[in-house]
Amino acid sequence: MSALPLNIRYMISALPGKILEGVEEIRIRQGKPLVLGLSGGDIFVGAAGVPVQQAGEAYYITAADMEGLIDLISGSSIYALEEELRTGFITLPGGHRAGITGRAVLSGGKVRTLKNFSCCNLRVSREIRGAASALLPHIINKKDSGIYHTILVSPPGCGKTTMLRDMIRQISSGVPDLLCPGLTVGLVDERSEVAGCYRGVPQRDVGIRTDVLDGCPKAEGMMMLLRSMGPQVIAADEIGRREDVDALEEVLNAGVKILLTAHGSSLAELAERPVLGGLVRSRIIERYVILSRSRGPGTVENIVDGKTFRAVGVRG
Repeated sequence: MSALPLNIRYMISALPGKILEGVEEIRIRQGKPLVLGLSGGDIFVGAAGVPVQQAGEAYYITAADMEGLIDLISGSSIYALEEELRTGFITLPGGHRAGITGRAVLSGGKVRTLKNFSCCNLRVSREIRGAASALLPHIINKKDSGIYHTILVSPPGCGKTTMLRDMIRQISSGVPDLLCPGLTVGLVDERSEVAGCYRGVPQRDVGIRTDVLDGCPKAEGMMMLLRSMGPQVIAADEIGRREDVDALEEVLNAGVKILLTAHGSSLAELAERPVLGGLVRSRIIERYVILSRSRGPGTVENIVDGKTFRAVGVRG
């Protein structure tokens, strides 16, 4: 809420509690109606702070609203966030993400930053303790009191980051019922979404044995943690680049377990990717967890053994 201009903040805070509890996104587009994204669909918000049925009844975002929003998000210093803007989003305290669009500024044919901002999507980060509890029996290897090499796979907005956070929390703190005593986890939190670090200190509970490398590129961060922190598990969100997979090979060769997420709707789709396909075919990954939102964010569609490609878990 602190990232929103006062007038929009008051409109949203006046909404019924049941609506506020389910908000996943706040969509702010200049010259367009104020929209909230909920798990069941979008709603428009009127100037009086009430949900309305028609777009024409909603509050329409002004240029002053957009300017005020950008000032609040950037701390009135948008130039200090040039590196983040190049990726199209800014991470806020608490792990919330502000996706931003506008005019791209190019340098050498590549995006250097953005200007003339026109749209912002505020994605709400939520910490759901116990979200991964049903998954853990399939992920923890009781034979060696460790975990299986695991990748969570889902399209955007299906809860994989929330699930990853809770898995890290429980594995790090220990799960006595599953003979997991608590493992040292190194988390590369490139987008500051998993641990939600503020000034380097995690604002989310990622467990008592987790060391967080915040704002660091995944490939470089995995190597830094491997060399300096002696992790038993290395975790990262949204792998997909060639350098990520190259770093993973070093981690695997060092005998460290991996806990990752990747974009995709199925294992078959992942296998067709130029970079991740080789990882799938290598059969190094031991568990793939396929998530969707068919019955709400975090729905487990399947758990697949990465060596046999057979299901080891059911929908839940």
